[in-house]
Amino acid sequence: MAALISGVSRELMIITERRSWRLGGFKSVFVNTRRFIRGLRRRPVAVLYPGDERETLIKPREQSKQREHDPKTQKKHSNKTDGWRLKDKPTGPGMGKSSGNLPRVAVESCSVRGQLGGLRFDRALPGDQRLAKMVSIARSRAFREQEGKVLLEGKRLICDAVAAGASPQTLFFSRVERLRELPLDKLGQASLVKVKFEDLRVWSDLVAPQGVIAIFTKPDESRLTFPKHLRLQSVPLFLICDNVRDPGSLGTILRCAAAAGCDRVLLTQGCVDPWEPKVLRAAMGAHFRLPIFSGLDWDTVSGHLPKTVTVHVADEGSGNVRRRDAEVQQLGETCSNSVLEEYTESDSDESDDELAPPCLEQKVYHEHWAQRNTALVISGETRGPSSEALQLAEETDGSKLVVPLAKGVERLNSAMTASILLFEGRRQLMKFAQKARRGKSFTH
Repeated sequence: MAALISGVSRELMIITERRSWRLGGFKSVFVNTRRFIRGLRRRPVAVLYPGDERETLIKPREQSKQREHDPKTQKKHSNKTDGWRLKDKPTGPGMGKSSGNLPRVAVESCSVRGQLGGLRFDRALPGDQRLAKMVSIARSRAFREQEGKVLLEGKRLICDAVAAGASPQTLFFSRVERLRELPLDKLGQASLVKVKFEDLRVWSDLVAPQGVIAIFTKPDESRLTFPKHLRLQSVPLFLICDNVRDPGSLGTILRCAAAAGCDRVLLTQGCVDPWEPKVLRAAMGAHFRLPIFSGLDWDTVSGHLPKTVTVHVADEGSGNVRRRDAEVQQLGETCSNSVLEEYTESDSDESDDELAPPCLEQKVYHEHWAQRNTALVISGETRGPSSEALQLAEETDGSKLVVPLAKGVERLNSAMTASILLFEGRRQLMKFAQKARRGKSFTH
């Protein structure tokens, strides 16, 4: 390299008078670059990459060809390169095509290969955009629906997904120690890529990134294997989410459903995508603890429920119904009868029997409402229960469930209401099951 630089400097001092001319008083200089080009065509002896202390040795072609046919040199070479795997094609962007003049790239698969159960991983070179591309695409709902891929981040979520039978495709990690914490025997089909922690922190949604991001095939509810100890503790309680559009609320509801032992969760078409990163973080692995069916219309909701089921609707905004009725009655006593008659007549003219919502009986949440197969509808906070949900509750002899609130509190959000009603429903169902077992034992 020093000889090459000295040769170039000497060529810069050569001025060819035959090829020179004057433009505006300045004398142009022509440099003979033939020797410089010959220097670039030469193969380097060693290549050093930024941030890498190791180097890849490149030997002459004739010597390498001779050693390829020598079995002794092949054994020595295999022993020396046991910690490194040489790859002919670089993995960086724009380097897909390899030529004979380019050096081979060393990919770290090295001395930890035995400790990783024979797994090999690639080191992302500077300028590698695979992490940025995969993460940005996986966050798109259109991509998840078309390509069938989801993004999972963190050790716990990835372990739950792998344990349930989900198949990982690409896994990005910052340290080998983070990779050892995962079930290595189930990562054989995945492409492992080691990247810098700074890159993971840029594309991570967590405040404190754990250094692991994985791209999975979108799991199919019918093919997942859920934990047996959780399924044995489940009760015949079904949750229906109606137009729940807040990701944090939906994730919390799914987590409560898994903790209360629900049989399954049904999401209507108006709900947010359950595989969004915010929903996954709030759910804390609930996607892999109970079946979740999303994108359902009300015609297909009944197909995921038992034939004999009672559907109840949670009314988050009716916690102060009785108090409002009392206030209206007190207001009517103070007002004149003419004003009340005028109000009732105008109200009756505008009412339409065909558009009137179904009339459901209201029950306080601790009253008896859960027995045998029970379904609970949790609606969004903006629109409330839909007409389809109320109609299904009326057809199954259901009711509106109310959580009484203190004076001055308008309503609870959907996640809080779901947690109260789900655990109360579990308590009533378990109590009903105990009574049924006692009755059978008494008859026998």
